[in-house]
Amino acid sequence: MLFTQNDKSFYKKRSSLNLNGKLVSLSSPLVMGILNVTPDSFYDGGAYTTESAIIERAAEILDEGGQFIDIGAMSTRPGSIEISLQEELDRLLPAVQVVRKEFPAASLSVDTYRSDVVKAVYNEIGGFVVNDISGGAFDDKIFETVADLHLPYILMHSKGKSDVMQNSPVYEDVVKEVILFLATKVQILRQLGVCDIIIDPGFGFGKTADHNFELLNRLDAFRIFELPLLVGISRKATIWRTLDISPDESLNGTTVLNTLALTGGGDILRVHDVKEAVETIKLVGKIKSIAK
Repeated sequence: MLFTQNDKSFYKKRSSLNLNGKLVSLSSPLVMGILNVTPDSFYDGGAYTTESAIIERAAEILDEGGQFIDIGAMSTRPGSIEISLQEELDRLLPAVQVVRKEFPAASLSVDTYRSDVVKAVYNEIGGFVVNDISGGAFDDKIFETVADLHLPYILMHSKGKSDVMQNSPVYEDVVKEVILFLATKVQILRQLGVCDIIIDPGFGFGKTADHNFELLNRLDAFRIFELPLLVGISRKATIWRTLDISPDESLNGTTVLNTLALTGGGDILRVHDVKEAVETIKLVGKIKSIAK
């Protein structure tokens, strides 16, 4: 049997997020669809750089059952180079504006680690989820900004910036070190008054494939936070290098690891392939319901 009564979490997580005055239920796992408006992302770079393509992708995410549209304007793939603030804004603001206009009820998240970008987007569209791959490490004002604007925040672990993070990362115990990093940051956020926090172990960000598999294997350790847990492993190198295939061929591997993430307590799957993730959640949920 895949699931038993003993698999139930001892910890009780938050059951909802307050997003712009709207409560987003987390009673069952959700899907966050990726919308990269970048020319150089590792999988879909350059695919969504026109207004029509952005609208089409956002509609696809929602039609296939995604609850969040995660919009990013700067690639953070391993080896990528940081772009200027102005270039990020020039890519990002038109995208969030058109998505908000065409889909006013959609829940949006913005993939950025810059406080000035957070403020600029907020001034354009109001509330959204801040998805910060640095866990506050790259901009010392982002925690304060999130607190001042009362925004939900995805706190992710990363080991260095994108251009150096995969240069032989070393941990004595990757799970313990990631948890300690997140615990320190959660305490700071709570002291500032940030109530809606999502944690993300940061698969692929300053971690080898073995580190990523260890995190996935011990994902239930993150239940100690009693916070929603996001897993973003979609089509990443951990999958395609292990299987000796390409990112284009890694959907099956993504589904396998997303299934394991759900059994380990994942609450949000951040993915390129929304339909398949939604189906995975339904099937895992059905098995869990029978096992109760």
